[in-house]
Amino acid sequence: MIDRRELLDMATKMSLQPHVVEKDYALGWMLAGINAHPAIRDRWVFKGGTCLKKCFFETYRFSEDLDFTLTDEAQIEDAFLRATFGEIGEWIYDRSGIEIPTDLIEFDIYANPRGTISCQGKVSYRGPLRAGGRGNRGLPRVKLDLTADERLVLAPVSVPVFHPYSDAPQEGINITAYAYEEVFGEKVRALAERTRPRDLYDVINLFRNGGALPPPAALLDVIARFLEAHPRVHLSIDSHGVETAKGMIAARAVDAGFVKLPVNRDDLSTRTVLISGTACILPLDHPLTSETQITPRHLKGLPLVMLGRGQQFRAQVEAAFAQCGIMPRVQIE
Repeated sequence: MIDRRELLDMATKMSLQPHVVEKDYALGWMLAGINAHPAIRDRWVFKGGTCLKKCFFETYRFSEDLDFTLTDEAQIEDAFLRATFGEIGEWIYDRSGIEIPTDLIEFDIYANPRGTISCQGKVSYRGPLRAGGRGNRGLPRVKLDLTADERLVLAPVSVPVFHPYSDAPQEGINITAYAYEEVFGEKVRALAERTRPRDLYDVINLFRNGGALPPPAALLDVIARFLEAHPRVHLSIDSHGVETAKGMIAARAVDAGFVKLPVNRDDLSTRTVLISGTACILPLDHPLTSETQITPRHLKGLPLVMLGRGQQFRAQVEAAFAQCGIMPRVQIE
């Protein structure tokens, strides 16, 4: 186990509270223990915000829960889970010195809203901040969320776990996890279901991280796998003007759609998924590139490329020009 000094230095370096860094340290070893256990290493698939932080983006927001999809529902069983994490605790102690008291391993199995079982677990630990202490009262805990009814579209992947501490195993730490594309999709689903601020944060940041976005061909693969699993489902993805899309959704001709806000209709329910600005694109040598903000007055008389008529964005741009008493010169639309 790393000493208290290393943890405090890391907290100072990262401008974080020591207990937050200690939790991140414990999460790394917990993932190592799960990956080392033969009964669950290939059946527990890591997902969620902590997966993003520990496996894909080291500088991502800190997340404290370990979320897994289990491919074997039979493993959501109290005696099995307690015995398994008792063995994982021994493995972790032998290799890191982190103590996991067996009497503070708890699992709550319950029926979820989908009619199947899920589980929440709490595993307490004694890390560098309380090393050598007595008594187990008030020990920090790792929370686990386990589900077995979430269908994986893409094959799980083995990914390295970020563990920037001096006691990291020489061979590193790996874990079976959702493919990045599946993590993205799971976060979009979570945003639609529960609208928590952290889900919105995740979706926006994943979308903006263009270098990690899946190629367009990945969508075709996901659709093919979905239809293979649900052969009686008819799937159609159409592109329409905003007003047409609104009418189709209101008439229940389609299940859902993405449109630009505001919607301004009482018969539709909306949720903000992405907030973005508007940019005016110019050639590098254009005289207006020196401006930090461009107004309709700057563009008066200049030939413009615009979206077609009937698009809501086109109407908003024309309204901005009208407020300035200017008629845009549309060259191409």
